[in-house]
Amino acid sequence: MLFAEKIRQLREEKQLLQSQVSAALEIDNALYCKIERGDRFAKREQVIALAQLFETDSNVLLSLWLADKLIVTIGNEDELAQKALNIVQEQIKRK
Repeated sequence: MLFAEKIRQLREEKQLLQSQVSAALEIDNALYCKIERGDRFAKREQVIALAQLFETDSNVLLSLWLADKLIVTIGNEDELAQKALNIVQEQIKRK
């Protein structure tokens, strides 16, 4: 999971414990551990809070978070995944 790896890296760079991060997010430590392992998705507002806590660009974390969601959604659809992503990209361009 791209997002999980990044937040673990940022937490370690800041020399913070998982319990300190979970306290800052006002969530249970076990839940934060699951997010950092990639077993649970963070909520969008938690991603933004993490960006503030780690003093990093929220768009970077949000992009990784969203990429993980897309990866999970398209799963093993090897042949159709790229076609679906192309359709999404075209729809985004039209907006």
